[in-house]
Amino acid sequence: MKVYLIGAGLGDPQYLTQQATNLLTQAEVLIYDALVDETILDLVPKTCLQVYVGKRGGQPSTPQSEINRLLVYYAQHYQQVIRLKNGDPFIFGRAREEIEALKKAGCDVEIIPGLSSAIAAPLLARIPLTDKFLSRGFSVISAHDPDQLDWNALARIDTLVILMGGRHLSTIVNQLITQGKDKSCPIAIIRSGGTQNQQVWTGTLETILKITKGIKLSPTVIVIGEVVTLRDSFS
Repeated sequence: MKVYLIGAGLGDPQYLTQQATNLLTQAEVLIYDALVDETILDLVPKTCLQVYVGKRGGQPSTPQSEINRLLVYYAQHYQQVIRLKNGDPFIFGRAREEIEALKKAGCDVEIIPGLSSAIAAPLLARIPLTDKFLSRGFSVISAHDPDQLDWNALARIDTLVILMGGRHLSTIVNQLITQGKDKSCPIAIIRSGGTQNQQVWTGTLETILKITKGIKLSPTVIVIGEVVTLRDSFS
């Protein structure tokens, strides 16, 4: 009874770790999220039972309690069960609830790290998160519930990386400006980072809403800070 909790990275097989790839080719059961690129599913054996439990903001999704139940059930009936989660399992991945449910049921769990979009998407968009002169550090946050964030503190950080913020872009911009962030501060919106559909929009806090008006910004990674200006230098 063992479950491998694997980070799928950006969703494309080329961004999986070698360990993750090897385990996927031996899977008996695959319980997976809404991956950016589902070609990763081609790695599992044809006999593998695939169970989709993906979550997308604003759309019907599998309750976490049901995901926990499924994990325990399959772990108790199969030898090689894989729970495949986007990015890295411990970066806003709700991995703790799943591990606790499995441990409570006496199931063994092994964690396989994944490449988080918070780090990889800016890099693939040619945006460094740190720089000797422009960024002494960065903070990664989830904007799933922007009202719970300390925008006063966030406005003082050199570089912000925001996940799950596409639907709340106007709130993010307005909060940062209200808390003292300069309207001319550069911002980049990276959609579907690391895939063939990757798109990047750049602007400032003052202009980005107009630039992206009418565009569905999901899945997206938002980078805010002077490092965005370096993107053209690395073309």
